[in-house]
Amino acid sequence: METNTTPKLVSNVYQKLNENITKYRKIVGRPLTLTEKILSGHFDKITEKVFTGGKDYVFLKPDRVALQDVTGQMVMLQFMQAALKQTSLPTTVHCDHLIRAEVQGDVDMKVSLDENSEVFRFLQSASAKYGCGFWKPGAGIIHQVVLENYAFPGGLMIGTDSHTPNAGGLGMIAIGVGGLDAAETMAGLPWELLYPKRIGVKLTGELNGWTAPKDVILKVADELTVSGGTNAIVEYFGPGTQSISCTGKATICNMGAEIGATCSVFPYDTRMETYLNYTNRKGLAELANQNKELLVADSEVESNPEQFFDRIIEINLSELEPHIVGPHTPDLARGISELADDVKSNDYVDPISVALIGSCTNSSYEDMSRAASLAEQAKAKGIKAKIPLLVTPGSEQIRGTIERDGQMDSLKEIGATVLANACGPCIGQWNRPELEKDQQNTIVTTFNRNFPGRNDGYRSTLNFIGSPEMIIALSLGGRLSFNPLKDELTAVDGTKFKLDPPTPAPEVPKEGFMRPEGIFVNPPENYEDIEVIIDPSSKRLQRLEPFPKWDGNDFEEIPIMVKAKGKCTTDHISPAGAWLSLRGHLDNLSDNMLLGAVNAFNDKVGQGKNVLNNQVEPFSRIARQYKERQMRWVIIGDNNYGEGSSREHAAMTPRYLGCVAVITKSLARIHETNLKKQGILALTFSNPADYEKILEDDKISLLELNQLDPAKQVKCILSHNDGTKEEILLNHSYNQSQIEWFKAGSALNVLRNK
Repeated sequence: METNTTPKLVSNVYQKLNENITKYRKIVGRPLTLTEKILSGHFDKITEKVFTGGKDYVFLKPDRVALQDVTGQMVMLQFMQAALKQTSLPTTVHCDHLIRAEVQGDVDMKVSLDENSEVFRFLQSASAKYGCGFWKPGAGIIHQVVLENYAFPGGLMIGTDSHTPNAGGLGMIAIGVGGLDAAETMAGLPWELLYPKRIGVKLTGELNGWTAPKDVILKVADELTVSGGTNAIVEYFGPGTQSISCTGKATICNMGAEIGATCSVFPYDTRMETYLNYTNRKGLAELANQNKELLVADSEVESNPEQFFDRIIEINLSELEPHIVGPHTPDLARGISELADDVKSNDYVDPISVALIGSCTNSSYEDMSRAASLAEQAKAKGIKAKIPLLVTPGSEQIRGTIERDGQMDSLKEIGATVLANACGPCIGQWNRPELEKDQQNTIVTTFNRNFPGRNDGYRSTLNFIGSPEMIIALSLGGRLSFNPLKDELTAVDGTKFKLDPPTPAPEVPKEGFMRPEGIFVNPPENYEDIEVIIDPSSKRLQRLEPFPKWDGNDFEEIPIMVKAKGKCTTDHISPAGAWLSLRGHLDNLSDNMLLGAVNAFNDKVGQGKNVLNNQVEPFSRIARQYKERQMRWVIIGDNNYGEGSSREHAAMTPRYLGCVAVITKSLARIHETNLKKQGILALTFSNPADYEKILEDDKISLLELNQLDPAKQVKCILSHNDGTKEEILLNHSYNQSQIEWFKAGSALNVLRNK
């Protein structure tokens, strides 16, 4: 299987785009947005139907699949169940999530290679067996490597990571999915998507001074909140788009995952052409230039956007202030000028404990250059960062280039420690022995996600997110209340000075990027001779057994495991950190189920009442006792249940331990799909206020399931402990084929039967 994005592949994509766009424009009878062009260009079949956003399902043919090492394990285990010889479209595996961030790059990499060797051997052998390209540990973070090597304007990609939309910075519709979605697509099936609504963000003016691309998405998150983009694609347009570099656009698209968006996308322009040229893809740039009309919205869209989008947001980049978001949620935003007052009024911890820059969101050459320009100012005044400063390069290509061009030395000279080219602290691979349990502290990062416990396992850590230049400035000030636009620092000679805005940085290196060698393995031709390596006695890898199919009976009088209160993300349902090592072993991983969920019945974290003994115990322990007795159970959730990472493990572990339904006020997009795929009923209250009716000792009955239909609500009976009963109605978004997933026990069972 050819894994590269070749001119031939792109040429074929553009030919299909041209044909399908022409047909679809006639069907809808109006001009098209860029979103509609790329989606219609990848329809499996063109029909006469005009699709309604948030209502209709479409079948698409993606151009490629990208897997990371943690979620990729389960994808490969599921793909093996399909009994196919090779993946049907270009697929790559990237080893980036299992790398520690404890000492510094080289040391952490050696430890990580040793402790994860069996997982890396499994992934490399499975990649070779099934025709996937394999990026070794240390090559870089999946999204940065994809941008450097595979993304192209007008393409469609799915990836098993919620920040797959990073590739939208290169004009690609790139969507985070659950592992089973990826396995099915690799097996050659069309990919099913709820046709997205469209949100337009009109950018005018130009970025200047301290304001960075990161501030655009922080402002959008403030406007839309963590769920405002759910089931929508965010399309940026307007003259301001051209003032943002390709990698700056990628930053914005990357963090679009934090507003629940299906993905985000920018129109093709000269900034993307520059990036393609400097990453050895001049042939692709030439093709994009020849087909530019396919890669931008029709001209009428920008002139009258309100006719084409469900919602419009306008941002004047020239007036946009640098923003800081957090703690605990990426949509709690304010301009830097308001942060000091916020620190006082909310009693946030003002002294910063650690500053971190890099990650898949902000580790471009431009990011590192702007950060280094501030470091040079500090060096000239004889000062260093007042706190530990950790730097994560996004890829070996970036690391090698900033080492050659001096940015790395500039950062080291103010006290920075350079970590491995991996996710590291952003995904919870960070050890902080200096902290005591429940010690509240403040960190500042350029990451994309800041849920409690996300970075270091401590729910008491307050993570505030900003741009690389703002985080460097805060590290020099040492306080969250420090405003580099007006506050002064003290030089080594005692004089006071203010930092100048970062120097405008080149978006690509003048001498080109360093091209690392020996970090990528092409699939061999003799794949039939290769054995996938899984030790039968492994505690980290386990071959999958099919989930049982539905027995055809209603779920009657079943207990409630948890009534989740407030934010319950996939990080709360299936935490990362130390648990990352078990993502290929479903049984062992299931011990972390709901470990971070706050139980509305007792306000405890990760614990609930066991109906067998009336004791309060960890959820996984209760579930295993229920499973032994073949007792089924349900989860009750709050708003936007399952937001965050794409990890399907947050659906698989409850399914494995006996969960049959999740009933919530609302569901995050990827998690809803993952629940459906794993055979769990994904339901929402018809009346959200019914959430309040659920009591701890209630038994839940879900009735008339043999009549489950796309147009019919699900009847639910609440049996209270006092003998009274209440009937409520539940909504769902199942179509007919998804109902078959439920009946078969999982979508994988359907795939296996095919």
